[in-house]
Amino acid sequence: MTLTDFIDRHYRHFNAATLRAAAEAYRDLVEGGGRMLLTLAGAMSTAELGLSLAEMIRADKVHAICATGANLEEDLFNLVAHDHYRRIPDWRALTAEQEKDLERRGLNRVTDTCIPEAEAFRAVEAPLRERWRASDAAGERRLPHEYLYQLIRDGTLADGYQIDPADSWLVAAAAADLPLFVPGWEDSTLGNVLVAEQLAGGLGRPGPVLGGTEYMAALAEWYALTSTGLPLAEAPEIDADPDAALTRPDAGTGPDAKPVGLFQIGGGIAGDFPICVVPMIRQDLRRWCPYWAYFCQISDSTTSYGSYSGAVPNEKITWGKLDVDTPKFVIESDATIVAPLVFGYVLGW
Repeated sequence: MTLTDFIDRHYRHFNAATLRAAAEAYRDLVEGGGRMLLTLAGAMSTAELGLSLAEMIRADKVHAICATGANLEEDLFNLVAHDHYRRIPDWRALTAEQEKDLERRGLNRVTDTCIPEAEAFRAVEAPLRERWRASDAAGERRLPHEYLYQLIRDGTLADGYQIDPADSWLVAAAAADLPLFVPGWEDSTLGNVLVAEQLAGGLGRPGPVLGGTEYMAALAEWYALTSTGLPLAEAPEIDADPDAALTRPDAGTGPDAKPVGLFQIGGGIAGDFPICVVPMIRQDLRRWCPYWAYFCQISDSTTSYGSYSGAVPNEKITWGKLDVDTPKFVIESDATIVAPLVFGYVLGW
C-alpha cells in the first residue's frame, strides 16, 4: 500500500479528513497547471522538512516560498553542520542550569535539537561577510536569499556538506531559481550579524542587503504575472469595485495566467506577509488580480477569538484575500507530522 493509498483508506474524519481533502485540492491545483506558494514559519528547517520539501520543489509542486529568516538560514546550517547537532530527548525536563550549560557550550536549543554555534553560525557567517563587503564596496544591493543562493551555486561550502544536498530545500530552491520572499529577515542570526557589522563600521548604511518593502514589491510583481499572465503595470486598472475591472472590454488575463494557492505552515509573518499581497494590489495599487485560488494552514494553535489564531479562513474573505468559493482548509496538528504526509500525497508516494 502506498502512502497515498493509506491516506485515502484511513484518513476519513476530523483532522485526518481535512488533511486528505487539503492534499487532494493541492494536488488538483498543481496538476491542473496552478501554482503554489508555500510559507515556512516555526522551525521547519531545523526539523529537516527539506527531506520532503526539496522533492516537492524538484517535482514542480512548489513554485515560491515565503520563509522566516530563521528557516532560510537554518536549512543551510543543517547542510554544513548536521554532524555537530545535538538532540536532547528529555528536553522538557531540562533545568535552567542545564539550559545555561548548553549556552556555554555554544549549543542553541530548538525544542529537542541544538544548533552548534561554531560549526553552523560561524561557518556560514565568514564567507557571507565577504560577499556583503564586496557588494557594499561596489554599491550593489541584493535581497537576503540571493546571497545564500550565491554561496550554494559557487560551491563555497560544498566541501563541508554533512548531509546529502538532495535533502536540502534551499539547495533545491537555488537550483530551480525559486522565488523566495523573506520578510523580517533581520530577525534571524545572520540578520543580526549584518546589523552588528554595520554598527561596527564594517558595512555602510543602508548597506548591501535589501529589506521587506523590496520583498513585497517583488512578491506583487510575481503574483500579478503568475495569476494574470500580465506584468503588474499592465494589469487592469480598478476604479471603484475591485471586480468591476473584469467587465471592461480591455480587461482580462494573459494566455499564461495560472491560479495561485497558498499553503501555510504555522502562522506569523511568513503567512501574513504573502497573503496580503492580493488586497494590496487590488485596494491600494488599484490594479485587478484574482484572489488566492487555494488556502490551507497547518496550525496546532487553538482557535480563539481575539488572538492571532482567531483569524480563520472565512475572516480572510472580509480582508479581500480569499473569495467565497476558494478551497479553504485548517489542519489543527503538528506541521512536522502533517506537512510530509501532504507532500507525500501530492507527490503520489
